[in-house]
Amino acid sequence: MRKLILIVALVLVSNTLFSQTVFDKFDNQDDITTVIVNKKMFSMLSKVDAKDKESQQYVNLIKKLENLKVFVTANAKKGLEMKAVADKYQKSAGLEELMRINEKGKSVKIYVKSGATESQVKELLMFIEGSGKEETVLMSLTGNFDIDELSALTDKMNLPGGDELKKAGKGKK
Repeated sequence: MRKLILIVALVLVSNTLFSQTVFDKFDNQDDITTVIVNKKMFSMLSKVDAKDKESQQYVNLIKKLENLKVFVTANAKKGLEMKAVADKYQKSAGLEELMRINEKGKSVKIYVKSGATESQVKELLMFIEGSGKEETVLMSLTGNFDIDELSALTDKMNLPGGDELKKAGKGKK
């Protein structure tokens, strides 16, 4: 029994460590643009004085976020590597597919780990597979937020894949 508890604890700890660092391998690589926003930055941004309803929605969402990682590349080889890591992570983290879009040679997949309610999300993973002149985008967002609130974030931060996230928010209801 003691061994079983130890094994379960090790699996949970390794799973947590894996989820925190799996995408870090793309940071500081040539041909990959990286945007990483941590809890501390979100905390600082949430202190902004909201002057209108849209800004208040943005501030409310920011308070719920923990980590944002976005990796963008036009390099086909790096794009394939990002795809392999995203596919492996999606399976190991138990993320469920929220939506899939194939349009004009561009493939978009959005996965989520649900929170306490149907519209609550603990983690969102989006992968946009570039082809030809299109860039490949890998985005990971963690926290405890409502999928519909993401449009405020994508508008304010001008994130790659923002249009796809808006579609996902409308489709989740």
